[in-house]
Amino acid sequence: MNVVVSDSLDNLKSRHVRLLHEAASLGPLHVLLWSDKAVQALTGRQPEFPEAERLYFVQAIRYVHRVSLLNDPRDLASLAVGAADSPALLVVDEAMNSLHGFLRNGTARMECRVVSEHSLTTFPDDVPERLASPSSRKKVIVTGCYDWLHTGHVRFFEEVAQLGDLYVVVGHDANIRLLKGEGHPMFSAAERRYMVGSIRHVRQALVATGHGWLDAEPEIERIRPDIYAVNEDGDRPEKRSYCQAHGIEYRVLKRTPKHGLPPRQSTVLRGCELVRSADP
Repeated sequence: MNVVVSDSLDNLKSRHVRLLHEAASLGPLHVLLWSDKAVQALTGRQPEFPEAERLYFVQAIRYVHRVSLLNDPRDLASLAVGAADSPALLVVDEAMNSLHGFLRNGTARMECRVVSEHSLTTFPDDVPERLASPSSRKKVIVTGCYDWLHTGHVRFFEEVAQLGDLYVVVGHDANIRLLKGEGHPMFSAAERRYMVGSIRHVRQALVATGHGWLDAEPEIERIRPDIYAVNEDGDRPEKRSYCQAHGIEYRVLKRTPKHGLPPRQSTVLRGCELVRSADP
């Protein structure tokens, strides 16, 4: 059975990742990602994020086995069935079910599974499976808010993971408000942990239990990393001093996007979302 999700996955959020996660539980997941041309044809507008960026993001999600660009909506049935000529199971969420019903019209060989809204708003933790096998690699830790996960974060995780097994600690809600002010974070710690943990470069994502710029101190003491990595924006004297005192290597990486992709900042994306939500 070919398990398929077909979507633009534009402005990718936790509900999209949950859909991919649920679909992957049924078998190796093939994502038919709508190209810019297909998004225009199906929705009448250009996507917020270009296909190269969406492709990079989706390929980084651990639940995805394979990604293909869908240039023509009419190709859905043939691409979903695939070269093996076996039936396809199309997995959709409730909101997209009617559109996919139109797209798969005319083929009796494509079953459909609808994922409930409730399933898209819960954030399970499948970490034990990832930690089951021992590792001889160094342990690397990074910390941050990760309130709006974007391709800049994915690239940072990709680079840091080359140094060793990557552990990401996201700030808890109260501490993010303390450091950044009211209105932060936009997403709960559970949701942010889930999103970070969905990236294949991350071995484990946790929620910090401390406070201040070193809110991850309890987690650092438990994980005992060899390296603490930050980007230039996250470089703080407190972090440097802590690592020096505890014999942890401190690495500062430059903030550089994946080649060919635009630079992204959570603050800018957050502002755009607030503007959109305020529109009548």
